[in-house]
Amino acid sequence: MNERLDLSLEQQFSIRAFETQVDHMSLEQAQHFLKEIYRQMMLKENMYQQFLKHQWGIEPGPAFE
Repeated sequence: MNERLDLSLEQQFSIRAFETQVDHMSLEQAQHFLKEIYRQMMLKENMYQQFLKHQWGIEPGPAFE
């Protein structure tokens, strides 16, 4: 894992577009947006943890109905 992690050109473009979008937000919009991004990051982390536990055989996988 000594490879250097760089962003692709597409990711760099996406970041620039995101910066432009944030620059045009009001303070209230930016605060709401930041709170929602943080919530989604936590959900994503929980999902990764569940997948890893399943992959490692620690817990059964999620039940999709």
